Amino acid sequence: MARVAVTAAPGALLSALLWAAATAAGAGPGGSPAPGAFGRVYRGAVNISAERVYAFAYSRKPGQVDAVRVYVNSSSENLQYPVLFVVRQQKGVLSWQVPLIFRGLYQRTYSYQEVSRNLCPSEPTPETGPSDQIIFVDVASMAPFNIAYELLVTRLENFQLETNKAFNFTASPSQPQYFLYKFPEDVDSVIIKVVSDAVYPCSVVSVQDIVCPVYDLDHNVEFNGVYQSMTKQAAITVQRKDFPGEQFFVVFVIKPEDYACGGSVPSSMHGNVNRTWNLQRTKNLQVTIVPSIKKAVYVQAMFFSFLSFLSFYLGSMVVAFVHYISTDMQLTVSFGSVSVSGSGIVTSSHPITASTPEGSSYGAIDESSSSGGHQLSSPELKPPAGYDTDSSVEEESDFDTMPEIESDKNVIRTKVFLYLSDLSRKDRRIVSKKYKIYFWNIITIAVFYALPVIQLVITYQTVVNVTGNQDICYYNFLCAHPLGVLSAFNNILSNVGHMLLGFLFLLIVLRRNILHRRAMEMKDIYTQDYGIPKHFGLFYAMGIALMMEGVLSACYHVCPNYSNFQFDTSFMYMIAGLCMLKLYQTRHPDINASAYSAYASFAVVICLAVLGVVFGKNDMWFWVIFSMIHVLASLALSTQIYYMGRFKIDLGMFRRAAMVLYTDCIQQCSRPMYMDRMVLLIVGNLVNWSFAIFGLVYRPRDFASYILGIFICNLLLYLAFYIIMKLRSSEKLLPIPLFCIVATAVVWAAALYFFFQNLSSWEETPAESREKNRPCILLGFFDDHDVWHFLSAAALFFSFLVLLTLDDDLDTVRRDKIPVF
Repeated sequence: MARVAVTAAPGALLSALLWAAATAAGAGPGGSPAPGAFGRVYRGAVNISAERVYAFAYSRKPGQVDAVRVYVNSSSENLQYPVLFVVRQQKGVLSWQVPLIFRGLYQRTYSYQEVSRNLCPSEPTPETGPSDQIIFVDVASMAPFNIAYELLVTRLENFQLETNKAFNFTASPSQPQYFLYKFPEDVDSVIIKVVSDAVYPCSVVSVQDIVCPVYDLDHNVEFNGVYQSMTKQAAITVQRKDFPGEQFFVVFVIKPEDYACGGSVPSSMHGNVNRTWNLQRTKNLQVTIVPSIKKAVYVQAMFFSFLSFLSFYLGSMVVAFVHYISTDMQLTVSFGSVSVSGSGIVTSSHPITASTPEGSSYGAIDESSSSGGHQLSSPELKPPAGYDTDSSVEEESDFDTMPEIESDKNVIRTKVFLYLSDLSRKDRRIVSKKYKIYFWNIITIAVFYALPVIQLVITYQTVVNVTGNQDICYYNFLCAHPLGVLSAFNNILSNVGHMLLGFLFLLIVLRRNILHRRAMEMKDIYTQDYGIPKHFGLFYAMGIALMMEGVLSACYHVCPNYSNFQFDTSFMYMIAGLCMLKLYQTRHPDINASAYSAYASFAVVICLAVLGVVFGKNDMWFWVIFSMIHVLASLALSTQIYYMGRFKIDLGMFRRAAMVLYTDCIQQCSRPMYMDRMVLLIVGNLVNWSFAIFGLVYRPRDFASYILGIFICNLLLYLAFYIIMKLRSSEKLLPIPLFCIVATAVVWAAALYFFFQNLSSWEETPAESREKNRPCILLGFFDDHDVWHFLSAAALFFSFLVLLTLDDDLDTVRRDKIPVF
């Protein structure tokens, strides 16, 4: 008997609740509420004097979360007299009207006659026995005539999502969906993966805390939590620490228009009228919640990143030690075989070519001073070779005055066959200070550039964290691992290679600089009169540029988007430009561009890159102007290179160029005076003109990469020409530069493969960009773009070493024997 009484108690209590509700509502205009049953369709009509009230009672078990969904329908399209639905629960009220109105762009409106909403579930209670709940649904209208409606209330059986289990469902603008997820005991972070076979309609995925009301309509879904727009794919990483209750709602909303996802509204629809063309905007979705990586993976990724590049330090130390041992042995052998006369080391006399001018103070060897290893000029007339003065009174012009006609720059630089001694005539101290300006200027640029960049990206990240709008930043959301306030720590960590290898390159250059300075102080004849003149200012600038590329790339990846793309590319332009300048400086130390003009040119390129991104998508006028600038700049630079800087750039240059073309190509077709230079410049101009035509015809959307491609192709072309001419001149490649060339080619090929694996694109909408997202491929932590960061850092490092060591074989060759090309 006791068991029967206990079992019957809940039913009696529910009946009492319904009777109490009927008594309470009996005095209203709608009469007493009708008891409702879940899963049954109720049909009726309401007007200004007739209102309907339904009461749905149910029993809830302890610890259970029950969700109820209400479906309503009305055949009326009269917007003046909608049917009003009010749902009253224990702790909240939810109301809407039918037709349900959504607003789009330009005040467009869309009405829906079918609406279904989830009711905010009641929180689980610690009660030991079942508890009874009741829901009231009021149906009313202010219409003076009857309006028919349908009502269906159901209890949801699959309201709670499970880990690693896919769940399929359908949603529409007027029938949003949301589900509950609870963190398992051993999971601190999960990734919510949502996929759909259809691109449109555009949808929004939101993660909200367990708070009522739940914002599940297009006009309010962005009010709370974290959200993303979506076409075919979305992914949101959620951490347990962000939800004190260790549970959250996953909300799915379908937008009435597709403009936010890259779609468009039909152009034939104008004005503020009701839209019915998109009433069938249903979308099939699949959601899967999977555990994210654990903290141990973060530690492994950090160790991998640092140890991988610290191994370069170890390799450099081994090479330096081997070089030290081999050099020490060579010195021992050489000191044992030379004869000593007086206080100097006797060296063999060297023949002097006719191209060596008399009176040269740097790079050329006079026959009278070649014996005995003495300096080329008297010690009383100039400071020791190893002495670097910083006096500001020593201007370049003081050392550039050569009264003898055979020493005039115009005569020397227009000779058919040039040797390095012809283009290394200026005082070493002045030239070295000229190239040091590159180093100091790039440090100044880096400081002034980086500080506002860091401030800006901190602001971006703060906005993302505060607003929850994940459409601001274009991450690879399937492989975006947060740490602290950073949303994608892996994209930032992968840039550590640029900073570590850039610093290592600075150390290598510093070591060479110290060794060179010691040799100069010892008045080593091979350091003064042999090999390529050693100027390290550009190398230091390249090392700083590599480090800053890592810093700014990390800043860009804090929140990659349309507004800060130039952070990731600015120093890449500078690196490519500095490498070309260094390659040219190697055989033309006296006539290279000044630091001021070089950095001014880089600034112009960066400005063009920004303008190209802003105007280059659809504006033909921009591409016409840019192509003209590109072609004219190529011709002007080619003229300067061909005439060794002796062609004056002024208003009369076009007349002089036309006269040269007429006399040399039309009046009499003569062979070019500098055939090697002409071949290089013709090929280079063809490549640049091809880029200009390609841009004019196809107008690539990624203008920043297009500009970078122009720089890199020109650099590779010049480097290939340099190596070919070096081998053609019977020079050789030592093992270290040969290894660096091979390593550069291999690593660059691998790096470019990963670079072209597009994982996101700020040229598209955030939803379209997410269609390209892919899972991690390395250690479960790094994606393809992170691998590109690793490999590109190594490739740039090897590229720098190629430029640093390429002409080491010439250290024992006289400068008047080294050809210029």
